[in-house]
Amino acid sequence: MDSPLLYRRQGAVAVLTLNRPAARNALTPEMLCRLADAVIDFERDDGLQVLVIGAAGEQAFCAGGDLARTLPLMSGERAPADPWDHRVLEDPEVMRASSLRDYPLHKPVIAAINGACFAAGFELMLGTDIRIAAEHATFCLPEVKRAVVPFAGSMVRLPRQIPYAKAMELMLTGDPIDAREALAIGLVNHVLPAAEVMTRALQLAERIAQNGPLAVRRLKQTVTEASGRSLAEGFALEDETKRIVLGSEDAREGPRAFMEKRAPHYRGR
Repeated sequence: MDSPLLYRRQGAVAVLTLNRPAARNALTPEMLCRLADAVIDFERDDGLQVLVIGAAGEQAFCAGGDLARTLPLMSGERAPADPWDHRVLEDPEVMRASSLRDYPLHKPVIAAINGACFAAGFELMLGTDIRIAAEHATFCLPEVKRAVVPFAGSMVRLPRQIPYAKAMELMLTGDPIDAREALAIGLVNHVLPAAEVMTRALQLAERIAQNGPLAVRRLKQTVTEASGRSLAEGFALEDETKRIVLGSEDAREGPRAFMEKRAPHYRGR
C-alpha cells in the first residue's frame, strides 16, 4: 500500500506530498507523524535548502484533519488504537512540526495548492512562506460550523498575514473563498492553471536554493522572530543577522563571484 505521505529529495529541494487523494488528503494521525518527521529531517539536513509541500490528486490540497480518526482522538471521543495515535497524543513535537507552528524551521517552505485548502490544510499553508494556488483552489476555515476553533496557528497568524477584518470574516463565518479572492487579499502569491502549480513551485524553490543558504535562513529567522515585536527589538534582531551574515565566508564569495563573472560556490557559513 502506498504511503499516505511521500518525501523525496531533488537536489537541494525537498518535496513533500500528501498522498490520500481519495480522502481529499485529510490528515490522519499517521500522516501527522510522518509530516512531522519529514519537517524535522528537512530542517536538520544541511544539504536541503527549500521545502515544497504539495498533494496528490486534482481535488484537494488538504481537506483538514480526518473527521473520523484525528479530531475524535484529539477531543477524547476516541481512545488511541495504534502507535501513531499514541505518538500524536504523547509527543508534543508532532503537532508543532506537522503544523509548522511552533517548531524552529528557518528554511523557506513553498505550498503548491492543487485544490481545496480547508481547516488543518489551511493552517498548514499559513506556516509556509510562498504559496502557489491552482485556479480552482478554494480556501476555508470551517471549524466554527462544527463548534470548534482552528487551533494550529490561524487565530494568531491569519490576522498578521491578511487584513484583520477579512481574517475575522473567514474565521467567524467559516465560509470559503476562491483562489482569485485569496490572491487579492494577499493570502497566496500566484494563481495558475492546475497543471502549472507544482512546476512553478519547484522553479521558485530552485531559484531560492541557488542563493546563499546562511543568508536565506537568517533572513527567514529574523522576519519570523521580529513579528509582533517593537521596532527596537526588531532592529536588534536585524543587526545580529547582519553581523552573522556579513561575517561569513559566503558574504565574501558572493561579491567576489559577481566581479569575476562566475557562479558563486556557497558553503552555508
